[in-house]
Amino acid sequence: MRAILLTIGLLIFSVSSQAAEVARHGMSMFGALKYPAGFSHFDYVNPNAPKGGLVRMEARGTFDTLNGFTIKGNAAAGLRLTYDTLMVSSRDEAFAEYGLLVESAVVADDLSAVTFNLRPEARWHDGKPITADDVAFSLETLKTKGAPFFRFYYANVEKAEILSDHKIKFIFKGRKNRELPLIMGQLPILPKHYWQGRNFEATTLEPPLGSGPYRIAKVDPGRSITIERVENYWGRHLAVNKGRYNYGAIRYEYYRDSTVALEAFKAKAFDFRQENSAKSWATQYKFPAIKTGTVIKETLANNNPTGMQSFAFNIRKAKFQDRRVRQALALAFDFEWTNKNLFFGQYTRTRSYFSNSELASSGLPGADELKFLQPLKGQIPDEVFEAEFKLPKTDGSGKSRRLLRQATKLLRTAGWVIKDGRLVKKGTGQAMEIEFLLVQQAFARIVAPIQRSMERLGVKVKIRVVDTSQYINRLRDFDFDVIVGSWGQSLSPGNEQRDSWGSAAADRPGSRNYIGIKDPAIDKLIDHIIFAGSRGELVAATRALDRVLLWNHFVIPNWHINRYRIAYWNKFSRPDVKPKYALGFSDTWWIDPAKEKSLKAALKGQK
Repeated sequence: MRAILLTIGLLIFSVSSQAAEVARHGMSMFGALKYPAGFSHFDYVNPNAPKGGLVRMEARGTFDTLNGFTIKGNAAAGLRLTYDTLMVSSRDEAFAEYGLLVESAVVADDLSAVTFNLRPEARWHDGKPITADDVAFSLETLKTKGAPFFRFYYANVEKAEILSDHKIKFIFKGRKNRELPLIMGQLPILPKHYWQGRNFEATTLEPPLGSGPYRIAKVDPGRSITIERVENYWGRHLAVNKGRYNYGAIRYEYYRDSTVALEAFKAKAFDFRQENSAKSWATQYKFPAIKTGTVIKETLANNNPTGMQSFAFNIRKAKFQDRRVRQALALAFDFEWTNKNLFFGQYTRTRSYFSNSELASSGLPGADELKFLQPLKGQIPDEVFEAEFKLPKTDGSGKSRRLLRQATKLLRTAGWVIKDGRLVKKGTGQAMEIEFLLVQQAFARIVAPIQRSMERLGVKVKIRVVDTSQYINRLRDFDFDVIVGSWGQSLSPGNEQRDSWGSAAADRPGSRNYIGIKDPAIDKLIDHIIFAGSRGELVAATRALDRVLLWNHFVIPNWHINRYRIAYWNKFSRPDVKPKYALGFSDTWWIDPAKEKSLKAALKGQK
C-alpha cells in the first residue's frame, strides 16, 4: 500500500510539474511577450508589401566560400538568408523570440532543458522534411566542426534528445541560465542528408542546401553573389514572415574599398548604401542625383547598443601587459581635434563597452553593482570603487601637451624611459615599437595624428594596411599589435561575452577575444551576466563588467553615432513603423513599382 501511495504521489507530482511547463509560441528573456499566440504579423512590417524586383548591394573585399559556419575562408554575403533557425527574434523587443521552424517551445521550470515542437510542414529547398534528426545534427556539427565561437556559445548544452521526428529536447548543464533556451532558438539548422559525405570544414563554392526565404542563384567567385527569393518557401505564410523578405533577388557586388564603392553607387552600380565615414557623408553626397531626388539621403534613429569600437591592444605582447602603459598610449588620441577636423563634429566619444543603452556604466557603482564587485576587491583595479571612469578631453587645438606629459609620467612609472629620443624599457633597452594593422585605408588618416603624438612620446609607430584575406588570417592568429577592434552588443548580453573577454577564448584561434584577456575576475563577472536571475541583475552585472573592462585600459575607445546614415536610389518603400532595434532594409522594405517606373523615366530623361 505504501508503494502504491508513493507511486500515486510521484505521478501527481510529475503531472503538476508538466502542467506548469506550458508549450508556448514564443520565449522572452524576462517578462511577457508583446505578441500573443495567433498574432498575424509584426507591427513593423507591411503584410501586403509587393514581392519582386532585384536589389543590388555592396560588399567589401572578396569571398572564397559559401559555408559561413566554419573558420576557413572568407564567407560570401547574404548566406544567413538561406537558412532558417528554430525561432526568430522580434525587432521591437529587447530579447524575445517566436516560432519559425518550431510551432511551440517548452522551457523546464528549473531551466534545465528546453523542448521544441517542430512544424511538420517545414521543408528543405529540395522538398524533404526538416526533422529533429537535422536539429541534433546541426548542434553536434557546429560544436565539433564549426567556427570556434559555436563551441563556446553552446558550451552549456549537455546533449540533444530526439523525442520524435518533430520533437527534440536540449538538456543543459551547469547553473541556471535564462538565456540558454533562447540561444537554442537561434540555432541555424543544417540538412543532415546533404552534409553526409561532404567535408563540412572545407571551403566550398558549391551552393549548400538551405531552407530559408532565399537560395543561392548565381556565384561569380570573389566578385558577386546573387540570392533569389524561394517562391514556394515553406514558411512564407507564417506570422513571423508576413511582410518580410520582399525582394525577388539580392545581388551583392564586391568592391576593394569604400571609396571605389561610393563612386560605383553614384554611377548606379548598386541601389543602397549605409555610410560609415563621417567625411564622406559630409562631403561626397552632393552629386546631381541627390539634388534631383533620384537618390534619397537620410538618417534614421538607431536604438541598438552601439557597443565598443576602439584601437585594441594585443596584451599577449609583453609591451602591452602593464595597464599603465596602455593608459599612457591612450592619451595620445586627441578625439576632440579628430572629431572637429576629420569627422565634421558628427560623432560622440564612446565611454562604455555597452554604449547607447541602459547597460552602460556611469558615475560610481551602486549597491546592485557592488554586490558583484566587492567580492573581487584586490583582483580588479581600485579605481572601479573610487572614481567614475572618464576619458581625457582637450580643447580640440591638437596641442595636447598636458596629456602627453601625463602619458610620460605613467610610462616612467611603468619602467619606460627616453634614451636617444626613443622610448625604451629600463634595464633591457627594448624599444617601444607599435604597428597599427588596418584593413580600411580610410583609417590611416585617423591613425596618422595618433602616430605623431605617440612619436613625441618616443614610440616608433608603423601604419600597415593589408587586404581582407590577410587581415582575417592575422586576426585569427592574433598576429598584430593594435587593430580597430569592434564588439557589437545586444540589449541582453550573455554567452557571447565569453568569446569576447573570457580566459578560455584568449588562445583560441578565431575567437573575438582579440585583446587576449585572461582574468579570473572578468570570468566571474561574465558568469554573473549569463546566470542573472532577473533583468535588474543582468543590467547590474553588465555595468560591473563594463567598469572593470574600462579601468583595465584594454583599448583606446573610438566613437559612435546613434543614427543610421543611408542613401538609396528612389525605388523603395518601407513600412510606416520602423523596427525599433534594426534598420530593416533587407527584410521589411520593398521595391515600389510606381517609384521604380518613375526612376527609370527620370534616368532615361537625363541621357
